[in-house]
Formats: sequence, C-alpha cells, structure tokens
Amino acid sequence: MLSFVRNMKKYILSRTAAVISTAVFIVLTFWIVSTFQKEVTLDLDGEQFVIRTLNHTVCEVLGQSGIQLGEQDYISVPLDAKLKHGENNIINIRRAVPITVIVDGNQTEILTSKERIGEALGEEPVNFSSPDKIRGAKPSDAVIEGMRVEVIKVDRKFESQNEIIPCDTVETANNSMDMGESRVVYDGEDGVRKKIYMVEYENGKEVKRELKENNMVSEPKDRIVEFGTIPNYTTSRGERFRYKEVKEMRATSYTACFEDTGKSPGHPEFGITYTGMKVKKGVIAVDPRVIPLGTRVYIEGVGDVPDYGYAIAADIGSAVKGDIIDLYMEDKETVRRWGVRKVKVYILYD
Repeated sequence: MLSFVRNMKKYILSRTAAVISTAVFIVLTFWIVSTFQKEVTLDLDGEQFVIRTLNHTVCEVLGQSGIQLGEQDYISVPLDAKLKHGENNIINIRRAVPITVIVDGNQTEILTSKERIGEALGEEPVNFSSPDKIRGAKPSDAVIEGMRVEVIKVDRKFESQNEIIPCDTVETANNSMDMGESRVVYDGEDGVRKKIYMVEYENGKEVKRELKENNMVSEPKDRIVEFGTIPNYTTSRGERFRYKEVKEMRATSYTACFEDTGKSPGHPEFGITYTGMKVKKGVIAVDPRVIPLGTRVYIEGVGDVPDYGYAIAADIGSAVKGDIIDLYMEDKETVRRWGVRKVKVYILYD
C-alpha cells in the first residue's frame, strides 16, 4: 500500500512537472513571438495583405510570401530595409505593365511601373518632358496595361532676323534745272530692324512662329533727288532750249520791199526795224502787248509746216495785232509760199 502511494506521488509530481514545463514553454513562446514578431502590410497593385513574421528584412518577407520582383517593378522601400517591431511596416509594390509608345514615327513597347502616363514617358527611352505633347492621353492619366500613346517632341528655338527697311525717295524742285532732268543730292541709307522670333517645332517641323522682339537698329535716311522745273524743247535738228511760255499763234511773213514796209532801197530807214535793228532772217514783228520787243523766241511750225527757228521780236506792224506775228523772209517768193500758217511760239529764257 505504501508503495502504491509512493508511486502515485511520483506520478503526480511528474505530471505536475510536465504541465508546468508545458506552461512555461507556452508562455515563453508567446513572449518570444509577441516580442520579436513584426506586422507587415503588403500592398500589391492595390490589393493589401497583412503578414506577421519573425523575419528581419523586406527581402525575407517577400521570399516568405513567394513574391518575386521584376526589373521594372516598383517597391516603396529598399529590399535590405529592416522591419520594425511594434510598427505597421507598409510595403507598396506595383508590377510593371507594357504600353505602346510612338515617337518620331517609330513604335516601341516599354515596361513601366509608374502610376501616371507623364511619369512613365519621362523615363528612357522616351524622355518625355515639357513642352512635349502626348496624343492619346493626358500626362495626368493613369497608366493602363496595353494603352497606346504618341509623343510629339516639341522643340523651341529663338531665331534672329535683320529686316531691311528701304529708304524713301524725297523729290525737291530745282528751279534752275531743266524739266525732265534730275540729280541725286543724297543717296540715302536703308534702315535695319532686328526681329527675334520664337519658333516651335513638332517632330522637327515648324508649326508656330511668334514675334518676341522688334527693335529698330538704324533708322532709314531719305534719298534726296532734285528735279528740274524749267520747260525745254528739243528741235528737229536736236537743238535744245529753255522756254518760259509757249503760245499758239498765226504767222504771216514780209520782206524789206516797198510793198511791205513803204520804204525804197534809197530810204535812210530802208531795212531798219522799229527797234533800229537791220532786218534779216530771224527778225519778227510782234504786237508788243503780247510779246515784248527784244524777246527771244523759237518758232515751231504746226503739222507739216517747217520750223522758222530762232528769232527776236524787233519790229512792229500795223497788221500785227493780238496772236499774229510777222516773220521776215529774204524774198517775195518765199513770202508767197508761206502765206498764213499756224505756229507755236516759245518764249525763251534771257
């Protein structure tokens, strides 16, 4: 009986020791887990998982979770980052997706883990940047797997141009120069205006040109030209003369004979004009109220009438009134042939 009691005590003691050991182990294990276990929130393309782990680094947690990262995948923390106890360790992962990009007419496919299309295109090999343009999406649009966009490469340059401003020509009257003649007093100078344009190119082609600066470098200086105001006439023989005025008149003719002058060759005033000049070819009689005596003229025939030529108003006559002039001729036959003809009388400069 005593042996039975002793055996029971031993059994009870051993069982108690086992229970105590188990309890100690459980408590110790709980303490270890609660002390060293870390909590990790893993966000994989927007889907979240909570992981509790005794691992020490992000890389170990990913291995524990069976997650392998691609070269272009995004992770928010370094792989060798230490996990922190007592904190919620957050890891964000975005898998890279393919998108099709057209640049300069060339199509290429890129893998990107960026959230926005502007960010995705800003990387190699596209290198999208302001002021480049995107066709098919906006820079703020979310990246969608398989999307297709075109990048318009925009280049802006400043171009400088010198614009020639032609000088004006200013004409001034020269009252001592023949009409029809001119001379350059000053050659003048063209002005220069400098213009600066902002030129915009899309894929190498000019699409816009905007004037940014417009500065006058040098003002144009007028070219000065004098022109003559004195009327002039060139005869059929090529002789040129200046005249003050031209009159359309009727011309008769006379000789020094008695029939025309009332004086015979023996008369002391035979062949002498009213002004005392001896008559000869080139002497004419005029109405002094129309053409003053002493005036030099040139007489041009009208139509088929030949020119009488240069003459001087040196005589008067009873029948010479108003628009009639009387031309001295050498003989009566010439007077007869002349008759009365229309002429133009140019009043010459002195």
